[in-house]
Amino acid sequence: MKNIIRVLVVEDSPTVQAILVSMLQDTPGFEVVGRAQNGQDAVRLTARLRPDVITMDIRMPRMNGLEATRQIMSTTPTPIVVITSAVYDKDLNVAFNAIAAGALTVVEKPKGLGPEAYEAVRDQLVTTIRLMSDVQVVTLWPSRQRPAPSPSPQADVELIAIASSTGGPGVLREILSALPGDMSIPIAVVQHITSGFARGFAQWLDSTTELQVAIAQDNKPLTPGRALIAPDDTHVTIRRGGIVCLDHSPPVKGLRPSATLLFDSVAETYGAAAAGVVLTGMGQDGADGLEKLKQAGGRVIAQDEASCVVFGMPKAAIERGVTDHVLPPDKIASVLNHLNELHKR
Repeated sequence: MKNIIRVLVVEDSPTVQAILVSMLQDTPGFEVVGRAQNGQDAVRLTARLRPDVITMDIRMPRMNGLEATRQIMSTTPTPIVVITSAVYDKDLNVAFNAIAAGALTVVEKPKGLGPEAYEAVRDQLVTTIRLMSDVQVVTLWPSRQRPAPSPSPQADVELIAIASSTGGPGVLREILSALPGDMSIPIAVVQHITSGFARGFAQWLDSTTELQVAIAQDNKPLTPGRALIAPDDTHVTIRRGGIVCLDHSPPVKGLRPSATLLFDSVAETYGAAAAGVVLTGMGQDGADGLEKLKQAGGRVIAQDEASCVVFGMPKAAIERGVTDHVLPPDKIASVLNHLNELHKR
């Protein structure tokens, strides 16, 4: 962790910009090295100041946050935290497109702050920036073309469970976009994302893929052709009969939703008839559950290091020796398509 984290604040509202700067300057270990009110200035100042982290507004004059993110990530790759409202669908779509373009995560913009709300927003902001400052972002180039492995002969797969965190939204879109709208296997997803953004994330995926993507609902059955996303701050498990269960039991190793709880339930309920996929993300969430899934005979796929924004979660599974395949996103999609074809026969 860096001793002093140097931050470039990009925000066109003078009021919100002043709040963000105050939150950071009043917190030991942070230095605001620059301010920008539009995307063009953000690109220019990033190249000149080389900040450790950028907070990026979405709706700005001259150049919006999406285009600024694209240009920064292609010229001066830098950890970017998108700051936007969770209320406006249009802004959310742009925010998630910025994440797909290389930004790391999204945080809700401060609004109507009383003393308690101010502290909560500040704590979330500084914690997120502190974590993101250690991410070594690079320009990700398309993976080399090589054939995807064919799944080994095992039980017919009836459920695909996926876990991801930092960098996950863009990878999930890439994988889900490569699957057909008439996918015969249901999909359940745990994506670690800032509270308040899960529904907008699901809507974004639904609008950019052929699959139906929605927030998981309690006591509802899984259905083919549909990917269900864990709601904000809620665990998702699957019980017999493919019934979704939501609960607010304590976080597992600080996380709710927990990928391990999802994989645990899938191992118990589906066993060899399930595939678990772990994508880019910090920490080790999912590794314990994937170990149980592997012991139950299920397939385990991890994203490869070269294509990960953060290799923590896939690395933890790989080091356990439980992965059947370690692949870039396009090849993961190819394996899932193969499983889908096998399931249709």
